[in-house]
Amino acid sequence: MKKKLEHLFQQRVQGKTALITGASSGIGRTIAKRLASAGAHVLLVARTEENLREVQLEIEKDGGQASIFPCDLNDMDAIDACSKNILANVEHIDILINNAGRSIRRAVEESLDRFHDFERTMQLNYFGAVRLVLNILPHMIKRRDGHIINISSIGVLANATRFSAYVASKAALDAFSRCLSAEVHAHKIAITSVYMPLVRTPMIAPTKLYNYVPTLSTDQAADLIAHAIVKRPKSVATNLGRLASLTYSIVPDLNNKLMSIGFNLFPSSSASIGEKEKLTLIQRAYAKIFPNNH
Repeated sequence: MKKKLEHLFQQRVQGKTALITGASSGIGRTIAKRLASAGAHVLLVARTEENLREVQLEIEKDGGQASIFPCDLNDMDAIDACSKNILANVEHIDILINNAGRSIRRAVEESLDRFHDFERTMQLNYFGAVRLVLNILPHMIKRRDGHIINISSIGVLANATRFSAYVASKAALDAFSRCLSAEVHAHKIAITSVYMPLVRTPMIAPTKLYNYVPTLSTDQAADLIAHAIVKRPKSVATNLGRLASLTYSIVPDLNNKLMSIGFNLFPSSSASIGEKEKLTLIQRAYAKIFPNNH
């Protein structure tokens, strides 16, 4: 993170309370540690208490403040109970980062008997995030202050093939965010969608071909979130994400053809049957031109 952004980030978050879902690993863990090191009290939410405790201990060892709240974010009743517990233990929440998510890489044609894939991605990525927002939002409205950051996906901008279930759930959250943003504007609450590119986290580990394509590190992903916290924009995207959105708006047929090429170049993952996946020269060339879209 550049020095100027780091300074502004610390000014913005010092003494604040930030709730992060999916905080036990990957992007959530990284941004939680960065927030804590900048002086924020971080509230760590994820399913496994043991993993949350590990992150908490790392933060406290470095002099930060962290509280853990284990919760299965697929369970709406569990989210309600967790929200009540959180609000009973802190005075308020300044920043809510909906980071927890589930991704499925599978073509629609291969999903004809797997409707549950669409249900479970929507359950966590959309309904879980919305339920938490509905529980926290009244307190932000009462204080006339707050920032909700929803981690979306570059796939929403690029219409990434083989990710219909995942992209649809993120697109739903994106639409919810845009509507909510206008409704809470007068309450001085900011809503930001971060269109995250492919990030090297445990979520993508099963797809072995991702070992050979460009990805962001969790630190680079945290930089995007830090920018969102400092600037409080409506959205944050990489240059590639903005280009993908522009091509779809102006020349949708071209966007469709480019994504179709990628669809045919990168087959479904064979990770489940233990095969190694390496890229051909053509695949490598495509991956360099259109990183993070496989």
